[in-house]
Amino acid sequence: MRTNRERGTGGRAPTNTGGRKMATPADWAELCEKFRSAVNLSYVESKKDSETEPYRSKYSARELLEGIKQLLGSEEAEGAAGDDEAERLRAVRLAVVEYELGVNHTDTQECSAGEEHLVKCTQLLERHRLSRECVSLYIQAQNNLGILWSERDDIKTAQTYLESAEALYNQYMKEIGNPPLDSSEHFMTEEEKLTDQERSKRFEKVYTHTLYYLAQVYQHLEMIEKAAQYCHTTLKRQLEYSGYYPVEWALNAATLSQYYLTKQCFMESRHCLAAASVIFGQAGQVSSTEDNDTEQDQQDLLQRRAEIARCWIKYCLNLLQGARKLLEDNIGELDSDKQLELKAQQKKEEDEKEKGRKKVVLFGTSDLCDSILAMEEKVSCVFPLDFLEAREVFLVGQNYVNEAKEFFQVDGYVTDHIEIVQDHSALFKVLAFFEEDYERRCKMHKRRIDMLEPIYAGLNPQYYLLLSRQLQFELADTYYEMMDLKVAIGNRLEELDSHTIKKINSLAQMAIKYYELFLDSLRNPDKVFPETLEEDVLRPAMVAKFLIARLYGKLITSDGKKQLENMQTSLEYYTFLVDYCEKHTDAVQAIETELELSKEMAGLLPTRMERLRTKLSTST
Repeated sequence: MRTNRERGTGGRAPTNTGGRKMATPADWAELCEKFRSAVNLSYVESKKDSETEPYRSKYSARELLEGIKQLLGSEEAEGAAGDDEAERLRAVRLAVVEYELGVNHTDTQECSAGEEHLVKCTQLLERHRLSRECVSLYIQAQNNLGILWSERDDIKTAQTYLESAEALYNQYMKEIGNPPLDSSEHFMTEEEKLTDQERSKRFEKVYTHTLYYLAQVYQHLEMIEKAAQYCHTTLKRQLEYSGYYPVEWALNAATLSQYYLTKQCFMESRHCLAAASVIFGQAGQVSSTEDNDTEQDQQDLLQRRAEIARCWIKYCLNLLQGARKLLEDNIGELDSDKQLELKAQQKKEEDEKEKGRKKVVLFGTSDLCDSILAMEEKVSCVFPLDFLEAREVFLVGQNYVNEAKEFFQVDGYVTDHIEIVQDHSALFKVLAFFEEDYERRCKMHKRRIDMLEPIYAGLNPQYYLLLSRQLQFELADTYYEMMDLKVAIGNRLEELDSHTIKKINSLAQMAIKYYELFLDSLRNPDKVFPETLEEDVLRPAMVAKFLIARLYGKLITSDGKKQLENMQTSLEYYTFLVDYCEKHTDAVQAIETELELSKEMAGLLPTRMERLRTKLSTST
């Protein structure tokens, strides 16, 4: 979530809140006018400042504020002793000025001076911080001190200020509860005073800022669950009090959905994404009515829309992959007994669905909720348990793939485009798991090949080495998967025909080609394979070696000599794994299963090769 420093006065005109007047009503009116001018310079005129003088208006505002502070200070010196009410009101007015000076200095990158003024503000208010006149301003000062310290990377100090602000809000609401005065009211005339409804709205907005900043602090401290909780509450409150920018809100909600995905909380994740899409729609409506939007503004909107689409893709992909984990047996195929069991269980849980819904922190008013719920209906939040259910989720994901690719095109967004295509490929891969027909499953994997190969062919590994390796490995795995399926189809025939044999061998050779390309990418400029593999490539490299060994063993040939050659090559790859792990015992843990099978095959293959040699020699 992005940080926006909150402003105490929001650019409103100041007024008096009561208590002992200054020397004359005219003097007080003049002081209020000065404060009004300072506020206008700080928050309105400063936006018009040139790049060469970015703080011109801020500095002018500062001069006015320093003058007001001096006048208030001289009044304090002349004040009657023992007038506690007047003393308190003067302290509050001084605190407002100190607060504005604090924000002013931090906005002009003078953080130490800013901190001094903000601390002075809290000191002036300390005794009365729980009063209606002081509580809102005190929390705002603590919020800004929290931001200041977080920008210094002292997150613990920031946490202390923000948690103190949160505790004060809770204490005030529990013990007093009446809408407190807004900080802007301390320099307003009696006629300009706010209604209780407006005061309440502004106070809640101040507290929403507290939660907003705390969410970021907890994120920095890696208190992820707490950060998500505060983020969700912040988003809900922003909607409730209409204190949000649609695009920023939607992006934050979409980001929060990805946290829920990591926790397998699909209902909550879907709710965040549906809300993000609905609220983002508001930004589109606003933009279409504003003629002064620049082309860059439109591009930014399209990019944010595509980013939300990518979050939807991850939702659909994670839902399908989660279902696969539940349903697969020990060889990665769909377990029909588990499927029947889970279907019965899911039907029983259907009645509990509404109760589960109430556990979700719902966003928005009733009208907004209706729009969000309608959006949610487009995709399930329960695991699909058969092909038809999986296909519905897949199609939603695929629509968002197309939406995301509209903006993230390969020309200009190479990495983003490829990642989206990889997600599309992953959607096909997991959908294929639910497909019972091997031929149709094979066609789904062919779709993956067709989308991945052209991208790989156009990629320069010199600039995109990691992506290049990922594509090499995925293409190899996909060809391997297709070969296995063709073998399974062939096993159903009475006898393998030459066409099927040719197809199996062709797919195996393509898988070998891409695994070898991956392994070649690990070689140094002299084409030498590293003696010790880096941790991040250790497992992929060893798995590639292992699978190449298996692939050579699956090649079908009637030529005995060729068969011996394939067995010898297979043995060399298995032996590589065994030897590497003997030299690097720390690698064993990463490839225990593959190592065990490699040892077994390295022991069996020499005997099989000897038998074949004997057979070949006797036949000649």
